[in-house]
Amino acid sequence: MVMMTIGIDYILHDYQLAGVGRYLGYAGTFLLLLSFIYSLRKRKMIQSGSPRKWLILHEYLAWVGSILLLVHAGIHFNAILPWLAVIMLLISVASGLVGKFLLKRSFERLDANRQALMDTGMGKEAMDRKLFLDSIMVDAMKQWRSIHLPIAFVFGLFSLLHIITVFMFSK
Repeated sequence: MVMMTIGIDYILHDYQLAGVGRYLGYAGTFLLLLSFIYSLRKRKMIQSGSPRKWLILHEYLAWVGSILLLVHAGIHFNAILPWLAVIMLLISVASGLVGKFLLKRSFERLDANRQALMDTGMGKEAMDRKLFLDSIMVDAMKQWRSIHLPIAFVFGLFSLLHIITVFMFSK
């Protein structure tokens, strides 16, 4: 993601289009807001569509929106609030990727262990006892959203404050 950001920023500067970065902030913000439709679907505020497809759309929109916001941010050291928003953006993206990876790995481990135990001919009750810790790990990993959501909220708060201050103090 950082390499893509550097590449896009380099191309914009190479073609003397660095000012375009300002408008990429609008596009990136729009894509991130659009990615939250997944949250509405997850909470059943939207009934249409498969949650899995909404999750995939959420991931792609958030990824592209984050890249656009990073290009928008550039390397400017003139204000702390935008930097706090960028830091929270990066932490939010990282928490989403790490959570997705760990949840997938815990499901895969549970399934692999279940299959191995089934191959030995173990009974269901004995198998459930053996898989108890693996199933607890899967349940614990499902709770990673309780960390990801507050991080995304803080990112949104810093971004909103940044947008408000830009409108308040721009000439």
